[in-house]
Amino acid sequence: MTMFFFWCAIGVVAGVLFGSFFEWTLHRYIMHHPVKWFRYPFERHALVHHRIFKADHTYHLVNERDKNTIPMAWWSGPAIVAVCQLPFLVPALLLHKWGILCGATVACTLYFTAYEYMHWCMHLPKKRHVERSGIFFRLNGHHLLHHRYMGKNFNVVLPLADLCCCTLLLRSRVAFAQAQGPSVPNVQPKGTIRENGSVWAPSIDPNGCPAAASMP
Repeated sequence: MTMFFFWCAIGVVAGVLFGSFFEWTLHRYIMHHPVKWFRYPFERHALVHHRIFKADHTYHLVNERDKNTIPMAWWSGPAIVAVCQLPFLVPALLLHKWGILCGATVACTLYFTAYEYMHWCMHLPKKRHVERSGIFFRLNGHHLLHHRYMGKNFNVVLPLADLCCCTLLLRSRVAFAQAQGPSVPNVQPKGTIRENGSVWAPSIDPNGCPAAASMP
């Protein structure tokens, strides 16, 4: 029994690490690029979710009718967890260590549960306990930047894959009128904060030239 829990622990650690790279791959190549035979994730996420939720004040829910565009479809969670078990099924069968598969199943289930819950809290803040944590604060800024730069920061839960795959962005390249709130960090370029706390953010005039705009 001790060895079973040992292999469970191995499966949990491996499952969390795998979850980060699976989330990154799914988000980048399926949810942001149309797949010929399976366009649903792309249409729901890139075309609908990102159209409604941008990096400005609309990062937080504005219209109640758009609430259902925050989470994935109900069947996505079970499907994702099931697919994630395939890489762990092989070593479990070859080594006869079913603890690996059990641990990975627990880890992947918790990982994508955390994904859905944190993503919900990011776009629909309610001053929940989790929203007051430092980890959520940093991950919220990480995700806010993804809504500004859709080719960056694909991870929501664990940005390990973003770091390893060179898509990690810590601050915006240019100042912009970002979302505000107690659980939203300042992601502006360094040096854009005024003494009164406002931020200069560029906007584009009708002639296509940059103009300065302020955000309190």
